[in-house]
Amino acid sequence: MDTIAYSLTSVPPAQRVAGVARLACDWNGGRTRLRRLYQDGSAKIRMPAVSADPLEAVLINTAGGLTGGDRLAWEVDVSAGASATITTQACEKIYRAASDRAEVRVKLTVGEDGHIAWLPQETIVFDRSAFARTLDVELATGAEALILEATVFGRLAMGERAAQGHFHDRWRVGQDGALIHAEEFRVGPDIAATLNRTAVAGGGIAVATLLMVSSRAEALLEPARGIVGGQGGVSFWSVRKSGKLLARLFAEDGYQLRKRLVPLVELLNGRAGLPKLWSL
Repeated sequence: MDTIAYSLTSVPPAQRVAGVARLACDWNGGRTRLRRLYQDGSAKIRMPAVSADPLEAVLINTAGGLTGGDRLAWEVDVSAGASATITTQACEKIYRAASDRAEVRVKLTVGEDGHIAWLPQETIVFDRSAFARTLDVELATGAEALILEATVFGRLAMGERAAQGHFHDRWRVGQDGALIHAEEFRVGPDIAATLNRTAVAGGGIAVATLLMVSSRAEALLEPARGIVGGQGGVSFWSVRKSGKLLARLFAEDGYQLRKRLVPLVELLNGRAGLPKLWSL
């Protein structure tokens, strides 16, 4: 019987996650309705039945997590006057990467007087993972946005901590063609040492950034500060013909972070409140 010799070069490359999903909605017949839905690969979108605005959409990564070389892209287009809340089925998990990095691209577009609430559940980062996310938002005149990203570096309840790795979050938000918010959050390779710094998270492993662009934002500044307390901060700026409220939070773990995120999202998201999946 012949013997077959295998070399490293003959090993097929590992299968990687590749997913793209796009959702577009319009104001039609007195409420927000789906106009277009496209999904490919591991990226899926489901829409729970709702009796009134906003339209709710749930993002699902059927791969169950991301590791080096995986790619996901989400695009949401909310037309003039329409309203949508976007969340995720569960926390996204970023696993250890043998090579390369996992990447997620998000593009949000909102028409005149439209509204979007981008409220994914937390991203959980595992030790020795590598991850990069880009968030690009374009708002028309009078459009409003509530944008959240929360990250937990490890799971203390499971005895896990993300000590080493690479994490990069890039945001660009524009309105009427002008840049109104830009930030880069980058941590690694020594994640634990960075989070231990007093000016970063003071030893906590959970962080969140929440941005609200709305003419209503200034009136919510003091109530938001009351919720965030001493583990974070909230600021307000006038931008264009609107306002920008920015909240940053940190906590010792994901549970303590969510205890403040839930009332903060309920406050800032008005009548829409929390996405249904957040309360399950």
